[in-house]
Amino acid sequence: MKHLYSGKVRELYERSDGVLLLVATDRISAFDYVLETPIPDKGRILTQLSLWWFEQLADVVPNHLVQAPIPAEFAGRAMACQRLSMVPVECVARGYLTGSALADYQRSGEVCGISLPPGLSDGSRLPEPVFTPATKAPLGQHDMNIPAAVVAEQAGDGVAAELARITLDVYRRGAELAASRGIIVADTKIELGFDSGGELLLADEVLTPDSSRFWPADRWAPGRSQPSFDKQYVRDWLTSPASGWDRRGPEPPPPLPGDVVERTRRTYIEAYERLTGLQWA
Repeated sequence: MKHLYSGKVRELYERSDGVLLLVATDRISAFDYVLETPIPDKGRILTQLSLWWFEQLADVVPNHLVQAPIPAEFAGRAMACQRLSMVPVECVARGYLTGSALADYQRSGEVCGISLPPGLSDGSRLPEPVFTPATKAPLGQHDMNIPAAVVAEQAGDGVAAELARITLDVYRRGAELAASRGIIVADTKIELGFDSGGELLLADEVLTPDSSRFWPADRWAPGRSQPSFDKQYVRDWLTSPASGWDRRGPEPPPPLPGDVVERTRRTYIEAYERLTGLQWA
């Protein structure tokens, strides 16, 4: 196999027959850094959860999966995929206000050019889900929220409309299913690409703790940071006095202590088990 690319979390390989292998590692990223401490089982959890979601979403949008053998060394953490021409846009849907969208709203009352009602706070539910695309920044740089009009200028009105439709449809299906399991999907990010026939397919990962914010519904309370089933615990530790790390300084984040690693692992497992109804083995 030929190694093609290393991302923050995934490695991409090409087989001799042109099939791609997308391999999820146990690496974890935060604040645009890949941390030196891995989270055991994380790669397998992300892969198995994505595979489960691809099946749940099959009637919403086709995906990039193909049937091909997975090498033993990548068992459980790899997906066989077809090559796509990826859309250079992070396709984000938000049903709740938090993260970079909250910061944009607090500055302007808008998110990606969309006016939102006054008086919203961290964790507020939006009147309806919104499509908030972002640039796909190089490794180590920040994605930047952009208006949908910019996507239309770059990709054309028709493609931009399809990106928005698919992203919101994926979000709505995911949010509806997760709600039945006691989880709020606050927002999610998906990747789309064109196959050789010009059809848009869902690619990479989908509705995982790395690409989404999952909140326990019974603990949701607008006006504060929400408890979560994602890597927010790592972010919170890194920005706490306990880490000793200055996010504004030049030094990379420190290694994660064992208790943070184990709690993060358990959080990913709980997200998998609650969403799928399956027991992690």
